[in-house]
Amino acid sequence: MDNKDQIDKDKLPQHLAIIMDGNGRWAKQKGLFRSIGHENGTKAVREIVEGSAEIGIPFLTLYAFSTENWNRPKMEVELLMKLLVSSLKKEIKTLTDNDIKLNAIGNLEALPKKAHKELLDVIAKTKNNKRMTLTLALSYGSREEITKTIKEISLKVKNNLISPHDIDETVINNHLYTQNLPDVDLLIRTSGEQRISNFLLWQIAYAELYFTETLWPDYTKNHLFEAILNYQNRERRFGKTSEQLNQ
Repeated sequence: MDNKDQIDKDKLPQHLAIIMDGNGRWAKQKGLFRSIGHENGTKAVREIVEGSAEIGIPFLTLYAFSTENWNRPKMEVELLMKLLVSSLKKEIKTLTDNDIKLNAIGNLEALPKKAHKELLDVIAKTKNNKRMTLTLALSYGSREEITKTIKEISLKVKNNLISPHDIDETVINNHLYTQNLPDVDLLIRTSGEQRISNFLLWQIAYAELYFTETLWPDYTKNHLFEAILNYQNRERRFGKTSEQLNQ
């Protein structure tokens, strides 16, 4: 019996988020340019998107490009943007064939015009797909998202559109980039790093965290299924005791 057959379809994470890390190190280990690492990383994306859809995960969010990534060398940023455009063009058939809806979160206006246009085009073409929502976090930073949310809510308070007493978690959720997504159940980070890197800080409040040494270009469906099985063997208490959960 392989990993996939052992997965309990009734205990899947509804929202899986992944910090795809290790493209550069993968290339360095092989004596290759970083660009080759990024290109191989796109193959892992396809593998994991297909694997997630196969087992029935309804929401998958991938950390594709952070606000901090703009500080990388200009040539690398340009390459990543070109890869984004070419990947979107290539993958539209895969998304359509697998009934996957594309979504994007982040400061999308900061993207180069060509990448932004291609992104919106694929989002429009897949908007009616139902099997899974694939969200790309692009030019995304959680602190920037929370700052934007506070400003928007403050403006509504100032204009008497909302009372300060009415501000609760629901109001905050409704102003985040992820307003149409559930909270994250499982967060995976590849490449051995054990940090969150400014990703979905509000949304992972009760997520299970899973770290793996595997570098992103080497990450396969089997690695994913292993992480899901690990998640299914954990007890999620949400602040309660084990005894309360078992009553």
